Amino acid sequence: MSAVSAPPSVVGSFTREAFQAHLARVAHLPAWWLARKQAAYARFAAAPMPKRTDEGWRFSSFATLTLDGFSFPASSVKPAALALPAAASLAFVNNRIVHQDPLPAALAQRGVIFDTLQNALLKHGDLVKTHLLAQPSKLGSDKFAALHEAFLEDGAFVHVPKGVELSEVLAVHHQADGDGAAVFPHTLVVAEDNAKVTVADFFKSDAKTQFACGGNDLYAGHGAAVTYVAMQDWSRDTLSFQFNATVAKRDAKVLSLNLHAGARQARHESFSQLSAPGAHSEMLALTVAHGTQEFDQRTLQIHQAPNTGSNLLYKNALLDQAKTIFSGLIVVDPDAQKTDAYQSNRNLMLSDEAEAHSLPGLEIQANDVRCTHGATSARIDREQEFYLEARGIKPAQAQELLVFGFFEEVLGKIENEALHDSLTAIIRQKFTS
Repeated sequence: MSAVSAPPSVVGSFTREAFQAHLARVAHLPAWWLARKQAAYARFAAAPMPKRTDEGWRFSSFATLTLDGFSFPASSVKPAALALPAAASLAFVNNRIVHQDPLPAALAQRGVIFDTLQNALLKHGDLVKTHLLAQPSKLGSDKFAALHEAFLEDGAFVHVPKGVELSEVLAVHHQADGDGAAVFPHTLVVAEDNAKVTVADFFKSDAKTQFACGGNDLYAGHGAAVTYVAMQDWSRDTLSFQFNATVAKRDAKVLSLNLHAGARQARHESFSQLSAPGAHSEMLALTVAHGTQEFDQRTLQIHQAPNTGSNLLYKNALLDQAKTIFSGLIVVDPDAQKTDAYQSNRNLMLSDEAEAHSLPGLEIQANDVRCTHGATSARIDREQEFYLEARGIKPAQAQELLVFGFFEEVLGKIENEALHDSLTAIIRQKFTS
């Protein structure tokens, strides 16, 4: 009689004892935040692990979905250097701040705040309380979102006051170091009315088995403009979860671009709430999937007010036996007349063994809207490959050129040249490593 494998632990390495040790490290933070963390841990511990029958996990892999084998090691390594000119930067290794390039005095004098989340909790508690993790998980990963809130130790806080515009990027570096390291990165961006800011998040780790469970909150007040670019390049043995929540007010414009390059198995959930007339959200993603990597992308665009717009474009390039999953939903509330929403998932298949699953959807409760969605999966044109190879270009380089051509529609939306170059460099590494 064959042995029956035990079901995965519902808490794994994130036991009550591990949580109490975490609470001891953050005991100096406000009582309301500690109470929220305790409630979050209770939700995490009580929630079951996802199952194949859960609609929100359709097509996902479960064999490697585990919470076992992780810890919270300290680290003395320096963060990886990134050639990106920035107005200021923060660097975290294993959940702890290790380096900070402060804001120029002129921006600080105008009221701009760029600091660690721990400092913000102590100095700007009311502002953080209003916006930090204000949107509940809506896309199936309630358990992991609760785990993130429970163990969130530090992160980045950006606040741009009314009418202030930043021309340079604010850069945040999150790094995991050591075998089995568990990290919980977070970035909170609050742009008040008519403010403008660009924030770049970099996620990187060494070649070890690790666990990353991160999130970000983007709030754009009336007339604000927020650009957020995240570059995920975890190790190829990392299990990764990332939760993005965007709230756009009247006439606000938010552009978020997520590059997915690293991790063994990565689930990314992105939610945009258009809550006032004229709000617009641009939701973009690029994925280069190699080997047996799996990228699971779940999105939600909610239109709650009239004359709002959203544009979602997710492009995936798949090689070898890689797998991508896209499941997106546009929701238009009854009062959200004149909504203009678009959703597209496009997959470039570079291998006959790769898998791409697409599940776009609409839920429309208003009668005067323009909403479109679609998905395409296509093999790379062999004639294009032959044309390049006939001119002495090696097959891998030919694929790289064709992928960049496929991605340029998204990359071209990044106006900052240095940020564009950083994205390009990470993508190029996927073809040379």
